[in-house]
Amino acid sequence: MTKKLNSDPVCAVDYAFQRIGGKYKGRIIWYIHSFTVLRYGELKRSIVGITPKMLTQTLRELEDDGLVNRRVYNEVPPKVEYTLTESAKELIPFIDHLREWGDKRMGNYKIICQ
Repeated sequence: MTKKLNSDPVCAVDYAFQRIGGKYKGRIIWYIHSFTVLRYGELKRSIVGITPKMLTQTLRELEDDGLVNRRVYNEVPPKVEYTLTESAKELIPFIDHLREWGDKRMGNYKIICQ
């Protein structure tokens, strides 16, 4: 189920960027894809510069938009795993294309993303 955002999308591109735009959403989707299943702590270590509050907020938005599944295990300490939905998996070729574009332009500053 998609939550109401600040404004209604005016076109399909606007709709898409409202769901995956921003500093972290694309990277979170990419990292979950790269490892298939990730726990919260693993995501926190993978996304450089993200605060716990922002990671939690972004994961909730991705879950609300039907892009990430959250599975909670009833154990102590709590175990939570994140996987991609089929809808999010459709985005992977596009994110990979952006990764390739970035690789070509980074030159000596190349950092390998999983």
